[in-house]
Amino acid sequence: MKIVYIFLILLILPTQVLALKLTKLNVDLNYPWGMTWVSSDKLLITEKKSHEIILIDTSNNTYQKIDHNLPIKGDRQGGLLDIISEDNNIWITGSIEKENGYTTAVFKSKLENNKLVDSQLIFEALPYIPNQVHFGSRMTIKGEHLYVSIGERGKGMIAQDPTNAIGSIIRINKDGSIPDDNPFVNKPDWLPAIYQIGVRNPQGMDLDPLTKKVFISNHGPKGGDFIGEVKKGTNYGWKKVAWGGKNYSGTKVGEGNAWEPGLLKPDHIWVPSIGVGGIKFYHGDLFPEWQNSLLIGSLKFQYLSILERDGQNFKEEKIIFKNKIGRIRDIEINDQGEIFLIADEANTFLYKLTP
Repeated sequence: MKIVYIFLILLILPTQVLALKLTKLNVDLNYPWGMTWVSSDKLLITEKKSHEIILIDTSNNTYQKIDHNLPIKGDRQGGLLDIISEDNNIWITGSIEKENGYTTAVFKSKLENNKLVDSQLIFEALPYIPNQVHFGSRMTIKGEHLYVSIGERGKGMIAQDPTNAIGSIIRINKDGSIPDDNPFVNKPDWLPAIYQIGVRNPQGMDLDPLTKKVFISNHGPKGGDFIGEVKKGTNYGWKKVAWGGKNYSGTKVGEGNAWEPGLLKPDHIWVPSIGVGGIKFYHGDLFPEWQNSLLIGSLKFQYLSILERDGQNFKEEKIIFKNKIGRIRDIEINDQGEIFLIADEANTFLYKLTP
């Protein structure tokens, strides 16, 4: 077993000073993307480029690869992406290919004897598009439903077209069927899986334990990253608006507005962009001052931050640490309240954050 390296980080905030310990666990990872607990101490991790799934036992610091036959195709921003579990049921997202086009797909499998078995494609976001960007691809379970973010694949105003899932949040039953109470299920010109439209590239999603609402993080273009609620039947407005951002060329998006009447307002916006990655509401006893606050990973600036709460509202962002592990991609928390982090990097590791 390799030596476990321990780093001490001093966290200086306006109101307090905390000493944190960042532990590097014994698992070799290559561009990891998603994580999910399958027991109190066993964590599944996906690798985007290699299409591998790793099972790590955090109690004894050992790991192994999980066999699967998922038909994942693609590189750049595609590949094997998010993963989420309930009992021995596993849901996985990734990019798949058909006739030189790619799309975001959702698979349901079972974990048995360290293998994924009975894998079924339960959702594919039509149409297939011949590029490999903006797949979105985060998932959250709420009750009997699975929420999935679908990026707009770099196609802009397609996110305002309700006949397809591109640039939307979909809501399906756990077997892939459509819930009867989806907002547009009785509209013949709307895709019945759609729950919300007008997003660009949502790469974070979590269920708020305080309000029981689902929240996403969404990439703007040059500015305009945001945190916002997944609210039934609403529209975040991409590409009519860019939430304070601009096109990468510096030109304005639409009329240049951050918001327009009839559109849902985000809860928190970044200008300039931070390259917002995974998000996770904190729960646990190790950091009681962070209870129900939102942890956020930054890809661009390589930091972990937190949005604390004032009631149900988010307060000003605070940086926890920066430039320690690379581009923070995803966040998980165990039953003890320990925080686990992965970075979108080659030759990286799983990290654990504790007081």
